[in-house]
Amino acid sequence: MATDCEAWLNANPLDADDLSDSFLSGEEENGIITKNIKNEINGNWISAPNSIHEARLKAKAKRRLRKTSSRDSGRGDSFSDNGDPSRGTNGTVPPTSPKSKLLDRKSRAGKGRGLPKKGGAGGKGVWGPPGEVYDLEEVDVKDPNYDEAQENCVYETVVPPLEEGDFEKTLTPIVQEYFEHGDTNEVAELLGELNLGSMSSGVPMLAVSLALEAKASHRELTSRLLTDLCGRVLSRRDVESSFDKLLRELPDLVLDTPGAAQLIGQFIARAVKDKILSKSYLDGYKGRVDCVHARAALDRAAVLLKMGMGGLRIDNLWGTGGGQRPVTQLVREMTLLLKEYLLSGDNKEAERCLRELEVPHFHHEFVYEAIVMVLESKGEKTFKMVLQLLKFLWVSSIITVDQMRRGFERVYMDIAEINIDVPRAYFILEQFVDKSFSAGFICEKLRDLCPSRGRKRFVSEGDGGRLKLESY
Repeated sequence: MATDCEAWLNANPLDADDLSDSFLSGEEENGIITKNIKNEINGNWISAPNSIHEARLKAKAKRRLRKTSSRDSGRGDSFSDNGDPSRGTNGTVPPTSPKSKLLDRKSRAGKGRGLPKKGGAGGKGVWGPPGEVYDLEEVDVKDPNYDEAQENCVYETVVPPLEEGDFEKTLTPIVQEYFEHGDTNEVAELLGELNLGSMSSGVPMLAVSLALEAKASHRELTSRLLTDLCGRVLSRRDVESSFDKLLRELPDLVLDTPGAAQLIGQFIARAVKDKILSKSYLDGYKGRVDCVHARAALDRAAVLLKMGMGGLRIDNLWGTGGGQRPVTQLVREMTLLLKEYLLSGDNKEAERCLRELEVPHFHHEFVYEAIVMVLESKGEKTFKMVLQLLKFLWVSSIITVDQMRRGFERVYMDIAEINIDVPRAYFILEQFVDKSFSAGFICEKLRDLCPSRGRKRFVSEGDGGRLKLESY
């Protein structure tokens, strides 16, 4: 449009005096003009009445051209006064990019110094200019929405009470995860975030119920958990009511865990020892128990407490989990297990004891100690019994391929030191490795790695004690 107006002006040139920036009034437009100003518009004289409309159009085109020029002043394709596009210093038109126009935050009004709008604080996702720090907004007393009662109001997070149907679903994952990491503080924090209300007494009951079907190490962790939670999340009354419920539900628990009565008796004895149950707890049930299983549990607890007075350590009643035991203790228990097996010859009992240690990652130590015991023994009895035991544990998948291999490799590495105390160690080891390969619990590659002691002979009697370098 601006180009058409400019071309029309060039074809019909007018003097500057014939142009005006103002429009005609309504009376002038309707032809109601006085005689004195018949041929005058805003002080400019015209030659004919038809020129009024033309002058009006020219003034309108001039204003539009001036507005378009100011709008395009920031671009590289603006026009000069004679209608030619303005160019750079080299005579080329500066390139424009729609993308750069969209991302550029400079003003497009053709005014100002070309600085970013709003000091750089404008645009999507911008929260003010860089470096601005927001302080607490002061309350405006004159605000019509101002409420003086809310000025000193304190807001607190309200946790709704846990429903009975969601209790077991929420707490079971927490207890099972605790069996993996063993951190009682984390469990206390998680329980503190829940609004247990009157169901807090169900926490010990749920933990003990899950521990009945778990390992001995998990029962030890459960006893520690009850001790640490008492006073922080639970009260002694909650613990007592939990054991009361367990004693009442013993007939149902025995169906799933046949030894539940003995285990709950041990839990009660441990709780009394840890002082989360009163010593008079057992006295309250004397002569009042009709259930056979509940009576067996209370009798078990009473016997253990009496034995504790005689020197039994009830705090170590469940033992310690395999991963938490020191290595020296594990080595000592494995050695005692092997000695007991050599006396009894019971493979299943040895398997049960090895399972209870709960150290499947440390079974290579059991293989190592068994082979060393064979090397240090005298006679064929230990040789045959250990070979039979390793084969039994291999068939029952107690000892894996990796643990068996690592145990033999450790013996191969230490055979030179063992040979100092046992001169026939190389010979016995070769025989044991061959028998193990024949039994099928080691591979041919592991058998070929077995070291053999080379024989060294004098070359002749007159060689001054020189030795042959070859060994065969």
